[in-house]
Amino acid sequence: MPTPLTHPLRLLLATAQTFALTHVIWAYGVSIGFGWGPSMLPTFLATNEWFVTDKRYRRGRGVAVGDCVVYSIPVDPGEEGLKRVMGMPGDYVLMNSPPAATGAGDDDSVDRAGRGVGSENMIQVPRGHCYLVGDNLPWSRDSRDFGPVPLALIKGKIIAKGSLTGFNPMNWFIKVENGLQKPADDAIHRNTSSRRS
Repeated sequence: MPTPLTHPLRLLLATAQTFALTHVIWAYGVSIGFGWGPSMLPTFLATNEWFVTDKRYRRGRGVAVGDCVVYSIPVDPGEEGLKRVMGMPGDYVLMNSPPAATGAGDDDSVDRAGRGVGSENMIQVPRGHCYLVGDNLPWSRDSRDFGPVPLALIKGKIIAKGSLTGFNPMNWFIKVENGLQKPADDAIHRNTSSRRS
């Protein structure tokens, strides 16, 4: 005959196991978080958008140029950000924003943060670091401000985005693809042949 303590102990053990499994999945598997701010427009909304982060990519494992990642902001301890990877160790990257289109009519020598625009200074991303940049360059605080980010600060890769609108949960999340496209072979061939003539 079971004692009265058997059932409460089983319940406590099952509850502890559930919490432990949830922690392991959240810390090392997949997590869902909320993001806001204009730095990644138009890829992500400025408000009311959720992100699914795959933690298997933490510490930069398997991250490639063009992926969107969650990282610990090096100049704000305890804060996290979301940016696109523009350079991996050994890559050369442009330090500042690219020049504006010609004929803009404004003095485009600096952006809103006071960074030089249009300079062609490049750096090589050091070993163990990556170069992160927001998609909305004028409104992004990123590696152009605080330099290459250590890969150890990468928390995971964004695999889906979503907003909780409508009644169908299947429409809440959309897969996030690598935003950079390789040039087509015919475009590369056209560029090399035009240089020769």
